[in-house]
Amino acid sequence: MKAMGSNTRGPDPAVPATELAGWTFAALFRAIKVVRPDRPIHPQGVSFDGELTRKGDGPQVSGLDWLDSPGVEPVKARFSRSVGLPPSFPDILGLALRINPSGAAADVLFASTGWRFPARFALIPRRSVSDAALTTLMPYQGQYGPVLLGLRTLQRPADGSTGDWVLELCFAKPAGQWVRAGELRLRETPGAPDTPLRFNPLEHPLPDAGTYPWTRRLRERSYRAAQQPAPHSPRNSSHTRGPFALTERKPMATVSKVFNSPAEEVWKVIADGWLYSGWVVGASRIRAVDAQWPDKGSRLHHSVGAWPLVINDSTSVADVEPGRSLELVARVWPAGEAKVLITIEDQGMQCRVTMAEDAVRGPGKFVPKPLRDALILARNRETLNRLELMAAGGAGS
Repeated sequence: MKAMGSNTRGPDPAVPATELAGWTFAALFRAIKVVRPDRPIHPQGVSFDGELTRKGDGPQVSGLDWLDSPGVEPVKARFSRSVGLPPSFPDILGLALRINPSGAAADVLFASTGWRFPARFALIPRRSVSDAALTTLMPYQGQYGPVLLGLRTLQRPADGSTGDWVLELCFAKPAGQWVRAGELRLRETPGAPDTPLRFNPLEHPLPDAGTYPWTRRLRERSYRAAQQPAPHSPRNSSHTRGPFALTERKPMATVSKVFNSPAEEVWKVIADGWLYSGWVVGASRIRAVDAQWPDKGSRLHHSVGAWPLVINDSTSVADVEPGRSLELVARVWPAGEAKVLITIEDQGMQCRVTMAEDAVRGPGKFVPKPLRDALILARNRETLNRLELMAAGGAGS
């Protein structure tokens, strides 16, 4: 199925509102992390193992190929309360699923909402899951339009007893009737610790399920803020990704975005050196490209600036893993040199593209890091926006 992101180039009036909401949620989560550094929301959870059964035989289809085909898949799950209030108080209930955790995993997040329209788009505090409706709140993009997923409890073990927690899996159009599509069975392991898994449906999307740009804008920054490792946490003390060591003290300025295009379409744009000035902010023209580009050691010659104030220089490939990562040394003297790492994570009909960059030589290295990072992040966000548009439009093919 073709990638389902919109290719329209006209202005979207919803962009400013969803961008603002996304920044607001992220700021709120960062503030809560001051007192809850590890998990600002859903701080404590109960872990489950189980399986999800898809019927795939109903007269109505959702438009999500994965959901409309029969099958049984293992799942890991985490049930939690958003604020973390005691069970005697109402709270926003959450159930996070990781489907097929040992393979091409997919994450789905459910929260307590209403079941009927329009209450299915409102978070509703509940005391118990027994009488709670759980929905994805935000729709997936199916072949025939937006699709919500929902869960309702069919069977719940009594407190202190063992047994399966059984829920019916349903789907619906935003204002339509719910259609039963399968069954979810979960089993709690007594005494098992809370799972360390961090669930993120943008990084682990459902197969063949598109994500609307407005839902990404609402979610992406807040997820990043909420799941950022806590200071002084062992997970944050030192980690390496590709050729760059990202440490707590001097991390590279990093931006990331989920594209509604397959990884191979994005790589085609990156691998065509003559398209470099079309998506890299600051590059005004390409003067020459080595025939071996983007092999290790190859180089492209570009110009930076607006005519007549144009500076000629070059960018070389320090390392490459075709289709997955590209490490560049970008020269723009007299400003200096920068190292850039571009990585592509395949997510089926989507992919996550990440850019990490920092100055390594020249005057640019002496710009205070907070200011330097702010400039790099702003430029590379626009760079990823341009790259996404070019990949969606078929450039490089």
